[in-house]
Amino acid sequence: MAFMTVEGPSIDSTRPSIARVYDYLLGGKDNYAVDRAIGDVFFRDLPGSVAIAFANRAALIRAIVEIVTTTEIRQFIDLGSGLPTADNVHQVAQRHAPESRIVYVDNDPQVLVHGCALLEQNERTRVVRADVRDPETVRTHPDTRELIDFGRPVAVIFSAILHHVNDEEDPAGIVRHWRDHVPSGSHFFVSHFRSGDNPETEEAERVLQKTFGRGRWRTDAEIAALLDGLEILAPGIVPAPLWRPDTNPNPWNADGAERELSVWQHLIVAGLARKP
Repeated sequence: MAFMTVEGPSIDSTRPSIARVYDYLLGGKDNYAVDRAIGDVFFRDLPGSVAIAFANRAALIRAIVEIVTTTEIRQFIDLGSGLPTADNVHQVAQRHAPESRIVYVDNDPQVLVHGCALLEQNERTRVVRADVRDPETVRTHPDTRELIDFGRPVAVIFSAILHHVNDEEDPAGIVRHWRDHVPSGSHFFVSHFRSGDNPETEEAERVLQKTFGRGRWRTDAEIAALLDGLEILAPGIVPAPLWRPDTNPNPWNADGAERELSVWQHLIVAGLARKP
């Protein structure tokens, strides 16, 4: 995930992309055969695992609604945003508060191409091609500075991205950098693959490690530690379907949180925290 500038994006259709594999798992069309081959491992060999992607997306949507309807926050930074799909952060936030401003950050060139095409008519949204492991570059990028007022609370989104950051790359330091550069009242949403100490977890982790050379499942305590210095809001770090479940489920949430969770739904957790 090396940092790349905006100029001259090139899409390599011969190497799998994390963003495009997620897109395929969610039923999207912005992927290639090499991405579908990886996705098919989950469909074929790990039946039920796709529930992770849908549970994560549903929790993200609920978190954005929660932030925009219960706080005065109207600016969002979505780190490792992935390919555009239905109910993106800007669509959810602006549905409730049209003045909301969103900066998407990803280093995949295809995310930039499709994101810019989707957002070219939306003056309150930007797509920054950068590496989430370089938060200072993201924070000081001209598009970020143009749209985000760091004198006012910000919502920082780490949706299914920190488990792609290895321990030696200091994921806690990434969160800490943002914590130290946003004002009191800012919110942080995190979703993360969770260690399950079972064969399903081990196999899913092995597939990602083999394919991308990265991928780190963490325990609940390790995930909570990423939010050190922040106030973790109720209900804490919990399986994504149990994080403030909707009374009126959206399409991403169709399985409902009222039923007993599958082993897969236990493997993605979500949490929302506030800077005191």
